[in-house]
Amino acid sequence: MSADRKPAGSVWTRPRPRQREHLTREQIVAAAIELLDAEGVEALSMRKLGTHLDAAATSLYRHVANKDELIELVVDDVYGELDLPVVTGRTEWRAAVTRTATELRAMALRHPWIAPQLGQVGLVHIGPNALRMSLGLLAQFEEAGFPAGERDQAVGTLTAYVIGIATAEAAYLSLIARSGRTEREWVAGLRPAFDEASREHPELREGTSAQQDVDPRQIRDDDFRYGLDRVLDGLAARLDA
Repeated sequence: MSADRKPAGSVWTRPRPRQREHLTREQIVAAAIELLDAEGVEALSMRKLGTHLDAAATSLYRHVANKDELIELVVDDVYGELDLPVVTGRTEWRAAVTRTATELRAMALRHPWIAPQLGQVGLVHIGPNALRMSLGLLAQFEEAGFPAGERDQAVGTLTAYVIGIATAEAAYLSLIARSGRTEREWVAGLRPAFDEASREHPELREGTSAQQDVDPRQIRDDDFRYGLDRVLDGLAARLDA
């Protein structure tokens, strides 16, 4: 990448270029998401994206300076999938936060490449959809009664849990997808090896035996909700204190 193509600041802080060709930023972002969902971040390149769009790479550089800026745009576009509930009373805050956290996890699992992008330390997402989500969560915690000095920390605690879980799940599901098997088939294939390894550790087998016939997806959903409830229990206790 030549030095003159490096961005000054963020793609969101520069004026949007005038439209001179049929290719639009929205088309670029939509095509990039298609490639990312199919092949992941490592496989995405400006050249491959140009081929996918049947356009020269130079056309793409009129809209984004490099791949990093493209990722900024696609991450924000995916944030736009979230529908944040509006809290109108303190008694509703927990249900609203639960729904937001559940939607954030679902979004990350629909787009497995995005979870590591959301979890990068020091990376601040300032696109309009990301800001809308942050403001929505802050409003939910404000309505709950958290003081101004703690709202950011409460939001950070919640999102750290969701992104952490979603990152691990996305990696697990991507591994299964590459195997060509379903999640049920994958888990069933691992069970004989696990049973053999845990033969002398009945405490390990007790929990898994009870869940042997349960849909693995349901187990993941239940585990996520259990952890989320415990996080919210802790935040609720802080409110009571």
